[in-house]
Amino acid sequence: MFEAILTICLLTDGGACRDALLPSYEATTREACETALAASPPASLPGAQAPSGPECKPVGASLDFDEVAPGVFVHQGQVAEPDRNNRGDISNIGFIIGRDSVAIIDTGSARWMGEDIWRAVRARTDLPVSHVILTHMHPDHVFGASAFSGTGARIVGHAALARALADRQENYRESLATLLGPRTLLGTAAVAPDTIVQDSMQIDLGDRLLDLRAWPIGHTGTDLTVLDRKSAVLFTGDLIFERHLPALDGSLRGWQAVLTELAGLPAARIVPGHGGPVLDWPEGGEAVQRYLKVLENDTRTAIDTGRRLGDAVNDIAAAEAPRWQLFEAFNPRNATVAFTELEWE
Repeated sequence: MFEAILTICLLTDGGACRDALLPSYEATTREACETALAASPPASLPGAQAPSGPECKPVGASLDFDEVAPGVFVHQGQVAEPDRNNRGDISNIGFIIGRDSVAIIDTGSARWMGEDIWRAVRARTDLPVSHVILTHMHPDHVFGASAFSGTGARIVGHAALARALADRQENYRESLATLLGPRTLLGTAAVAPDTIVQDSMQIDLGDRLLDLRAWPIGHTGTDLTVLDRKSAVLFTGDLIFERHLPALDGSLRGWQAVLTELAGLPAARIVPGHGGPVLDWPEGGEAVQRYLKVLENDTRTAIDTGRRLGDAVNDIAAAEAPRWQLFEAFNPRNATVAFTELEWE
C-alpha cells in the first residue's frame, strides 16, 4: 500500500520540517496513488510551507490500538503532561467500525496524531470515516482533528465547542508549541464542529447505533459522551479519569450532578479520557466521585473557617494525593476553581 506524503516546514524556520500524511490518497500501487493526487491536488496545510510537492510512499506506522470489544478500538495515551518525549500522546482515543462507516472519538494533541489514527483505521478497514466526534474542548482531545479536514468526515461536538475553541485555541497552540516544540505542531489547527449536539444525537454507522449526549457544565462546559449500543461501551471523555488526577475546568457541583446522571446510562464498560483504558461501569467512576466529594468538603471547610484561598490551596484534598498521579500539577488548580465557585453559593 502507498499513501501521499507532503513535507512541511515552519514558515519562520525552513530547517524544521516533518512529513505529513495527506489522507484519502491510499492506493495499492504508487502509480494509482500518484494518479489520485493528480486528479485532486491537496490544499496547503495551515502554518506551514511545503518546499516541494506531495509524493507517494509506502504506508507508514500508526498509533497502537487494541480491540476492546468487537469493532471497538482504543489507543491508550500516557498518564503524563505533554512534553517533547511523548509528543502530546496523553489522552485516550477510539474508533468504532460499523457495517457502512467508521466513527473516530477524539483525535489527540496535534495533526500528526490524527494522521496516525487515519493509518490505524485504514489498517483495519476500507470503510469511509463518516464522523469525528470530539468529547470536549481540551487540546489533547481535539487538535488532531485537523488531519480529517477534506476527507468528508463530519466533525461532531457539543453546541458550545466552537465558541470555546475560538476563544482558547491561540493560547492552547502557544502552550503546546512550548511543551511539544513547534515542529511537532506543524500543520495543526483547531477545527470547529460542523455537526452540533444540543442535547442528544444518534449516529448510525450501519447496524451500529451510537448515542451521543451533550452534558451541562461539568468537567468543562463542552462535555460529550458516546455510547455504542452494540457493545455497551461508553466513551466518557474527561468526565472520568483513572490514575490521572481529575482536572476541573468547569463546575464542581455541575460535574458531580453529571456523574450522578451518567451512572444511569446503560453501559457495561467505559473508556475514560485518561487511564484505563477500559473500566467496568459504574464502578469505574467511583474514584472520581470520591475525589470530587473530598474536594468539595475540604473547600467548604476552608471557606467556613475563614481561610484565604492562598493559605488553603495546598491543604484542600491533600488526603487524595497518594491515590493519583499528577496531583501536584492539577490539584491546586482544582482547589482554586472549587473555592471560587463555592464561596459565592
